Amino acid sequence: MKKWILFIAVIALFLSGCMQQTSNDDEVVQEESGQEEASIVPTNRLAGDNYRMILPYQPSEARGVITNQVANRVDIDEMEEGLRRLSMDAYDPEDYYFQEGQYFDSDRIYSWIDDLNPEVDRGSDEETFRENPRYLSHILEQNYLTQTEEDNVHLEGISIGLAMKSVYQFQTDTGEPYEYENISESEMMEQATEIAQDIVDDIRQNDEELSDIPIMIGVYREEEQSSPVPGNFVAQTTVDGGSSSVDDWEDVEEENILFPSDEGEEKYYDDQELVTNFANEISDFFPNYVGMVGEGFYIDEELQKLRIDIPIEFYGKGEVIGFTQYVYGLIEEMFPNYYDIEVNINSSQKSESLLYRNAGEDEIETHIYE
Repeated sequence: MKKWILFIAVIALFLSGCMQQTSNDDEVVQEESGQEEASIVPTNRLAGDNYRMILPYQPSEARGVITNQVANRVDIDEMEEGLRRLSMDAYDPEDYYFQEGQYFDSDRIYSWIDDLNPEVDRGSDEETFRENPRYLSHILEQNYLTQTEEDNVHLEGISIGLAMKSVYQFQTDTGEPYEYENISESEMMEQATEIAQDIVDDIRQNDEELSDIPIMIGVYREEEQSSPVPGNFVAQTTVDGGSSSVDDWEDVEEENILFPSDEGEEKYYDDQELVTNFANEISDFFPNYVGMVGEGFYIDEELQKLRIDIPIEFYGKGEVIGFTQYVYGLIEEMFPNYYDIEVNINSSQKSESLLYRNAGEDEIETHIYE
């Protein structure tokens, strides 16, 4: 438990840019808008597959836009994390450092979104709206930098994520009921290709400092607004430095699956049965249990992470501790360790406890909140 608390503390400090420089950290010089600025690059990463981040942490120039443009919170988190994951194919975490996007501010992002979506006047008829959906929700930028022998860091790659709608929600006029238009993946990809090409053309023509920078582009397909699980990236490509050609999309075989669900039963029957049996074991012993929701993250149809949220009402701290101990035993007994597993235990008032085990490990980390 102490190790878990330390882990959380390190993440908070790391992401807020408040981490103190240690004797092993490197001090580097970063050029920002023609000016040189001292920065710190931590020597160690939190995990082998994470990027080191330059401190002090620099928020994106378009900070906050994603929360205005993407309706489902779970899509926001998955898009940001997923774009970093895809970027590892182009920018090896051993050699590159991560930084939030510093080149395209909120005005530029909003301008792209408005210009690259069909324009439909308020008061148009329903058919016009259905035939001209707004496909593009958001454009997410991430930067990847390298360090030279002279202790300078400079931009070596950009990743751009395109958040594309799977369902278009619209009103023909103020006060009218919302209507919905489903967008097929093939139609979405056709539009994403045109949008990606327009963005790259604009960057190459108007951002001289980015003319020779590679651009990795990922297409993220959002889930509908009420979905309890996020969407996923479906395609990626890299435009070489000096090039403006967007082509050769590579399929991304990722998906997030809700358990229990018809889709879960159809695609991953064994995993759904395991989650269902886990739920049955809990309901047999705890009368206050009211059901659970599981979410499986798959790459190439292989389970990478299983997250389970258990809502339950407690009447004292002792009951929380006892229930957490019981869940600990069930995880040890029922779940194999070839994927990450995270179990969140919540009451109506707050998060009560967390259990987590990384793939390949035997020990389950446990934290009971005060």
